[in-house]
Amino acid sequence: MRPQHFDAEIILVGGGLVGLTMACAIAHAGLSVIILDTLDRSTSELAAFDGRVSALGRSSCRLMSALGLWPHLVDHAQPILDILVSDGRLPGGPSPLGLHFDHKELERFPEGLGHIIENRRLRMVLHEAIAANDRISIRAPVTVMSAVPDGFGITVTLAGGEVLRGRLCVAADGRWSMLRQAAGIKCAAWSYGQAGIVTTVLHELPHHGVAHEYFLPGGPFAILPMTGNRCSLVWTEPAKIARALMALGKGDFDAEMRRRFGSHLGSASTDDQRFLYPIGFHHAHSYVAERLALAGDAAHTIHPIAGQGLNLGLRDAAALAEVLADARRLGLDIGALTVLERYQQWRRFDNVALSVVTDALNRLFSNDIAPLRLVRDLGMEIVGRTGPLRRLLMRHAAGESGELPRLLKGEALY
Repeated sequence: MRPQHFDAEIILVGGGLVGLTMACAIAHAGLSVIILDTLDRSTSELAAFDGRVSALGRSSCRLMSALGLWPHLVDHAQPILDILVSDGRLPGGPSPLGLHFDHKELERFPEGLGHIIENRRLRMVLHEAIAANDRISIRAPVTVMSAVPDGFGITVTLAGGEVLRGRLCVAADGRWSMLRQAAGIKCAAWSYGQAGIVTTVLHELPHHGVAHEYFLPGGPFAILPMTGNRCSLVWTEPAKIARALMALGKGDFDAEMRRRFGSHLGSASTDDQRFLYPIGFHHAHSYVAERLALAGDAAHTIHPIAGQGLNLGLRDAAALAEVLADARRLGLDIGALTVLERYQQWRRFDNVALSVVTDALNRLFSNDIAPLRLVRDLGMEIVGRTGPLRRLLMRHAAGESGELPRLLKGEALY
């Protein structure tokens, strides 16, 4: 039989944060990777491309450290020292009942529960690491037309006719994944009818590393501390209201922002950029198919109410890299369905559990029903006064629960 030619062992489609991290993790496992992305690096690193930040849990920070990325990120990362959770309405302000998570309660977390970092900065560091790694090549902008598996590998065809061959294709191409649809994988999906406004708030007083999750009837109003006297605001409203707010001039928009933001950080105003993101849910019925594995938003998208979407995708990346490294060490076919099913079994429970929790939280808090408001306020107060339960939730928020892949423990794969 004619020997197989492979352009790389892994063909990875999608150059978002999960895809880029996945490539670094797979290369760390000793495998070669080709990244295919629809956007070139210069476009994806523009300040106007993505105004979001990510809350990296402790385990995600250890992943970045294990991949050699953390020294390039730490100066741009703001530690999360406390999290305040409260319920409220306008007018009236926050309820006196709520939750307070203090990192000093957990002895193993002297640096905080995690770190906030701008997506743009994380993307830049990942691109620099990829450019310096001989096991990774990237082609962008390109469009994938098809991915056809067979018994030995998978053939990926690009617009223009170029053909690439790998042992496995990883789909990290987002919630509308073409590869997932082409493989016939169905999803459970719905829209929340909400949209998130993201902008940066410049304020007078220091935030001291405190993150606020303020639940209003229209959706959560999250204030996430950034380096310096800045916070990232993730403001969720019904989609129609969010679009109306986006259409306001800066003065009127800032006035609406301050009604909710309060005066705890002194005078506050937004910068010149606002971003609007529709909010929906989907979960793939399967994460794997013949010679194909889904990761990140291609497999699951959850409500951003807990800020855990990227952390779930990074756990996917670390778990798949470990499964592939172990399979290669044993001399197994890394693209075989029996190998990929271990990845699916590992990640499915964690992803489904957090999907259910975030969906339930949004439905519980995004309303102004008086009996529900009383129940949730009392519930938060009880949790806040119950030390073991409070510390358990803190460990979950930091990404310390479940069976963690070695990279999320800060360990090497070999």
